[in-house]
Amino acid sequence: MALRKLKPYSPGTRHATMPDFAEVTRNRPEKSLTEVLKKHSGRNNQGRITVRHRGGGHRRLYRIIDFKRNKLDIEGLVKHIEYDPNRNCRIALIHYMDGEKRYVLAAKGMQQGQRIVSSNTPVEPTVGNAMRLRDIPQGMSVHNVEMSIGHGGQIARSAGTHVRLMAIDGNQAVVLLPSGELRRLHADCRATIGEVGNSEFNLRSLGKAGRKRWLGIRPTVRGNAMNPVAHPLGGGEGHSNGGRQHCSPTGLIDGVKTRKRNKPSSALIIRRRKK
Repeated sequence: MALRKLKPYSPGTRHATMPDFAEVTRNRPEKSLTEVLKKHSGRNNQGRITVRHRGGGHRRLYRIIDFKRNKLDIEGLVKHIEYDPNRNCRIALIHYMDGEKRYVLAAKGMQQGQRIVSSNTPVEPTVGNAMRLRDIPQGMSVHNVEMSIGHGGQIARSAGTHVRLMAIDGNQAVVLLPSGELRRLHADCRATIGEVGNSEFNLRSLGKAGRKRWLGIRPTVRGNAMNPVAHPLGGGEGHSNGGRQHCSPTGLIDGVKTRKRNKPSSALIIRRRKK
């Protein structure tokens, strides 16, 4: 993927950069692999806003992605590389030899016409192939990594991310996460070879506030610019927080760790993420 800079026809395009979509080979999704994506605008099942600054945005169809990669020992053909509005990486439409079609995350270097396979036995460790961690050569970069057997990939699914397989020790695999955390996983958890594509996604410049609104992101107002009735930091003379620590509108202090101290999976963490 490469970025193209727009000509400064207007203030909104003066600093805007957009992906060139050179790797995308089809504009429309596979209809049988899509479903309606209902908008919640950051609200939970009680109608209360639990995630702020969400709402509006362009209408989308959700593409059903195969994170489990449980189509075993059946070769698939990469028919198309497609754009997905619901994630920052590209997706690949796979046509399997038995006629089934599935979407998978498009890895860096994956091309139209390539053949991939998923297996519980060692196969050639080429980009796009999926297998158990115990069957992958140590030191390789993988993505879409399971945290529990058969649950589907949960780690390293966003653009440009990958996990480094450090060692296999019996039934446990030691992996290095993008955050710098070193942790153990079961060696039978599945992963896909390579890193996720579209690594230049974070270099784009939206150029104008309207493109944020197209993405469903609403404006953010500073707490100390509000009235006292609307935010704990509101009110006062000038830019004053009243000596209070930064917090959310409900009074929760920013920057406090919310992970449970006695979480069972903490025993699998060898080294915490980098600060």
